[in-house]
Amino acid sequence: MSKAGALDLASGLGGKIDKSDVLSAVDKYEKYHVCYGGEEEERKSNYTDMVNKYYDLVTSFYEYGWGESFHFAPRWKGESLKESIKRHEHFLALQLGLKPGQKVLDVGCGIGGPLREIARFSSTSVTGLNNNEYQITRGKALNRVAGVDKTCGFVKADFMKMPFPDNSFDAIYAIEATCHAPDAVGCYKEIYRVLKPGQCFAAYEWCMTDVFDPNNQEHKKIKAEIELGNGLPDIRLTHQCLEAVKKAGFEVVWEKDLAVDSPLPWYLPLDKSHFSLSSFRLTAIGRFITKNMVLGLEKVGLAPQGSQRVQAFLEKAAEGLVAGGQKEIFTAMYFFLARKPHSDSE
Repeated sequence: MSKAGALDLASGLGGKIDKSDVLSAVDKYEKYHVCYGGEEEERKSNYTDMVNKYYDLVTSFYEYGWGESFHFAPRWKGESLKESIKRHEHFLALQLGLKPGQKVLDVGCGIGGPLREIARFSSTSVTGLNNNEYQITRGKALNRVAGVDKTCGFVKADFMKMPFPDNSFDAIYAIEATCHAPDAVGCYKEIYRVLKPGQCFAAYEWCMTDVFDPNNQEHKKIKAEIELGNGLPDIRLTHQCLEAVKKAGFEVVWEKDLAVDSPLPWYLPLDKSHFSLSSFRLTAIGRFITKNMVLGLEKVGLAPQGSQRVQAFLEKAAEGLVAGGQKEIFTAMYFFLARKPHSDSE
């Protein structure tokens, strides 16, 4: 995992946004969301702008607290968060049946933590697709450090308009990245188009479960907090996600909410009642220290104005994720493996 320190956090805050514009970017981002009076349709119609602002604002926080892989994982007792994340990425590679030399696409790759781990584990060439310039810049630097820059790279593009020919990749995966796109079917169709016939697409998606009640005010509040703190225009139900995959033309090999059988809750790293030295920065004490550190950095001008606001909505997201997991109305662990038929007649 990344060992980013306080100065790395401060220098990266705001991403590619000019430091003097960070506060206004926070204002605009927050206004997209229900917590600040925003509407779902506005978030969907301004999806690219909203998501780019979000990742410019939060990536430095993510890397500081979470490491290079921005996702949750099922976790065994006695297993560290870092170990569980690596095992989860290896599991993904094994489900896809990756073989040395294959060309793989990571859709919504972040700064490339999973990309690097999967490439080294499977001896494949992985391309990361991302529409955020700052994350790509970070990813390229980290690829050089990891020594995979000759076989792995990044392409800046929209999920909905991938700049690849039909049937380009031997396997495709997405981690917490695609189902929340405004047009999930369209996104999956693009993935279908660039995947070779007979090959597989695997994904972990963030979804509301069937326990979620859209008429329950507490449930709605939790959903809104997760959307605000994670750059999401909307969060679909698990069956809606699966239906979109099928509508895109895929045949589903298997699917399951992996949170159900996880020995430890997926949200445990964010639970304030939990303490861990190995993921100290995510604990209640660690987050309190980070909050005050950001306050100090902003006061002395090392962090841009608005940094505290970003930390605040990330804290709200953490609370929403824990509450959503505890009430079983939300999962960060919905997994499916789908195959593109060899021909349309299959």
